[in-house]
Amino acid sequence: MTLKHVLLGISGGIAAYKAAELVRLLRQQHYDVRVVMTASAQEFITPLTFQALSGHEVHTELLDAHEENAMGHINLARWADIMLVAPATANCIAKFSHGLADDLLSTLYLAVQCPTYIAPAMNQAMWHKTVTQENIARLMQHGVSFIGPESGVQACGDVGLGRMTEAADIVSAITSPAPLLLNKKILITAGPTREPLDPVRYISNRSSGKMGYALAGQAQKMGAEVILISGPVALATPNNVQRINVESAAEMYAAVMAHIPQQDMMIAAAAVADYTPSTVQADKIKKQGDESTLAMQKTQDIVASVATLANKPFTIGFAAETQNLEHYAQDKLVRKNLDMIAANWVGQAEGGFDSANNALHVYWPEGYSHLPMSNKSDLALQLLTLISERYNAKNSA
Repeated sequence: MTLKHVLLGISGGIAAYKAAELVRLLRQQHYDVRVVMTASAQEFITPLTFQALSGHEVHTELLDAHEENAMGHINLARWADIMLVAPATANCIAKFSHGLADDLLSTLYLAVQCPTYIAPAMNQAMWHKTVTQENIARLMQHGVSFIGPESGVQACGDVGLGRMTEAADIVSAITSPAPLLLNKKILITAGPTREPLDPVRYISNRSSGKMGYALAGQAQKMGAEVILISGPVALATPNNVQRINVESAAEMYAAVMAHIPQQDMMIAAAAVADYTPSTVQADKIKKQGDESTLAMQKTQDIVASVATLANKPFTIGFAAETQNLEHYAQDKLVRKNLDMIAANWVGQAEGGFDSANNALHVYWPEGYSHLPMSNKSDLALQLLTLISERYNAKNSA
């Protein structure tokens, strides 16, 4: 069996100790791992640890007389099938972004021609710094994939984004199967909308956004370029997904219509309000009397509007139902001119709003599939696989 080659770069942060588990897990999955450490990384953990775990000498010097006789850094770059930097500090990311090559790791980044993954690890304030985000955006434009970071308590005591993603999740991210949605452009809506009554109150739908975010994350792993248009939710943006935040149904409609012309597919997973108040009061509405009447008007139907476009993308709707699920889903499929619709029960003992699990009944003009109860990440993968099959069938007909 030919082993896949992973070039693991370790820069100087406290999370460097987590890289030892990373090497162990990669070796467990039959990857051949060569480790490169910066001088700062060696202050946190010794090269001997990684030599023992990887079975190879650890590379630490750019100008190593023994290695450079054979252009060692070029040979390492050619050897690699995947370059992974974990942890990647703010300094390391800045070097990569600006093309600096003052040590072995930064030189290798410039020399490799394989896919590159970066797992950042830094203080939350450093992560949010504008210049750090600009460096990350520049690297993403150059094709680098970012894994994490995660939110939580940091070594310094701060709480927020900046923790390195756990080793098992990093391995999962770089060992994903061959993508079924390679180079497809997919727009996904997620979460609720909020329709304001006054400066204090709003009307909304119940939605955690978990299903839409799971779809966005899995679609990106399957090779798609994903735009996620999201209502207000408390969820982190999936890796390498472009997120556009909106609040009202009107804002979501405008964002969708602005970006839809370039898309291959649209998945409308958001719980968009069907009605919005006819008038938004400038001041807080005061309590008066025992009853109050609220005048409302229909919002624009986003998925139906997309489905009527002359060159519409492959369009998938969602339906959450409390009764007559098949009837309402089939009606929506036909009435809105959709290619597919994924329907789920709400108000049941398991699944639905805020749950980590769900089940879907998926309909299209020629067929039906039931996706049984599972966690939303796995469910998203199953649904996207089915969408890919139906998309290919339609476009090969």
